[in-house]
Amino acid sequence: MAISSSQSSVDSQNGFCSKTQIYHSLRPPYPLPPQSTPFSTTDFIFSLLKTTTTTTGTASLIDATTGRFIPYSDVPLLVRNLAVSLRQLPLSLSNGACAFVISPNSVHLPILYLSLFSIGVAVSPSNPASSIHEISRQLRLCKPVVAFATAELASKLLEVGFRNPVVVLDSNEFESMMRAEPNGSRTKTEVLQSDTAAILYSSGTTGKIKGVKLTHRNLISTIAGANFGRQARSSPAVYLCTVPYFHMYGFGLCIRMVAFGESLVSMARFDLRLMLRSIEEFSVTHLALAPPVVVLLVDGDNDYLVKRTNWSSVEAVLSGGASLTMAVIDKFKRRFPNVSLLQAYGLTETTGGVSRIAGAYESTIAGTVGRLIARCEAKIVDPNIGVGLSPMNPGELWLRGPFIMKGYVDDKEVTDTMVDPDGWLRTGDLCYFDNEGFLFIVDRLKELIKYNGYQVPPAELEHILHSHPDITEAAVIPYPDEKAGQIPMGFVVRRKGSTINETQVKDFVAKQVAPYKKLRRVRFIDAIPKNAPGKVLRKELINIALANITSKL
Repeated sequence: MAISSSQSSVDSQNGFCSKTQIYHSLRPPYPLPPQSTPFSTTDFIFSLLKTTTTTTGTASLIDATTGRFIPYSDVPLLVRNLAVSLRQLPLSLSNGACAFVISPNSVHLPILYLSLFSIGVAVSPSNPASSIHEISRQLRLCKPVVAFATAELASKLLEVGFRNPVVVLDSNEFESMMRAEPNGSRTKTEVLQSDTAAILYSSGTTGKIKGVKLTHRNLISTIAGANFGRQARSSPAVYLCTVPYFHMYGFGLCIRMVAFGESLVSMARFDLRLMLRSIEEFSVTHLALAPPVVVLLVDGDNDYLVKRTNWSSVEAVLSGGASLTMAVIDKFKRRFPNVSLLQAYGLTETTGGVSRIAGAYESTIAGTVGRLIARCEAKIVDPNIGVGLSPMNPGELWLRGPFIMKGYVDDKEVTDTMVDPDGWLRTGDLCYFDNEGFLFIVDRLKELIKYNGYQVPPAELEHILHSHPDITEAAVIPYPDEKAGQIPMGFVVRRKGSTINETQVKDFVAKQVAPYKKLRRVRFIDAIPKNAPGKVLRKELINIALANITSKL
């Protein structure tokens, strides 16, 4: 067979095409159902669950607190029962509607999500810690006809003036909707893959909250890709999920585990002692964590608890939502030499991970977030002149594939700014690929500090700060300066009992960077503010820094 010129110009080591400046995935492509075929995310998940005949009898959805479990053999019936109940009076939900969900993690959420998907109702999950203002904004975006909430959180919906029905998830009524055999029609709802399956919310750390529309095709493509790369096992994996199901990381994981027939242990709220106890009680094989929890595991203050735990069942720790520093990665590998630390990279707008670490060799590459998933294309674009860049050159990461969002709710202008006519999503992240196709995150483009015309990446300085034995956490922000424009300012959390001072911190960094990258100011703080996935809330730190300026005027 003849090889096309475009194929021959793709480097087999890193996937880079010198003619198009496009990086191609090194992983084999996975099959997808024909795009025109009506097929919901639930249809696809159950088609995979049927093939995991050896695991469906033993694997379950498990509540870490109570130990209650729902075997996967029961899940299809519970989903069907609930779907029929939702279509009947008094709710009468129909294709094209939207349901707002506000609840901590529970064994019920995957069942609820799958039921709503199956009848063409978009799922819009919200952070239980959202303020009344944030919930109000989310409700205006997704326009739900119904809400699902725990009894504790239902009051927030009343406070915001939500007038439509609210179904209480921790009630006998909801339990009967799943368990009781309904009398209504079981006629299948025709759901198109192009229909909106979910509306998730961007973190809001850089502007107002945006509603991200994800289609059934988006979700199917990510589940299919993850399934295609799975290793055969003699017994089902057991995942302990400490990340929230309203965030893309946890949202994707909780429905993916059903598809794979692998046990999922849910924690309603993070608790280190409960997590460690659950590892032993349920023989957990995989831990899904946010970066702050990985930091907790290697923090000396938790040595006693961590070392008392039997880690023999744990094969891998998954970390996503934000990058881990090299110092934390090194500490983790020393403490848990037999546990793989698997980082991944993705956005809500990309339906989760677009690069991930897979296999023993990839887990040895320090600092990477892995290689591109199958069916993913990428560019590294020079943000100043807009040209594509070859390996080892940092630029803005652009992505294209079947997982790219449908768009932002009621915001075509921002959607068009984010996604170009050729389907390329501009991530706003400064990244590079190495010569083996591994992706490395440098920083957010918007967060680069402009010092006398030089670009200073905060993440580089943060990596250095985290390597100091007397510093447990650190973040770097731009601080306004009349002469330089901006100067790097560090917020530092001292290790307990440490007396390290500002001069010592500045000197430590100055010895390891070019003069223009030196820290010019340092402030000590009790804790670095972060959102649920573990991203530093730089806006809050900037406000703290600027408050000092204002107070002196």
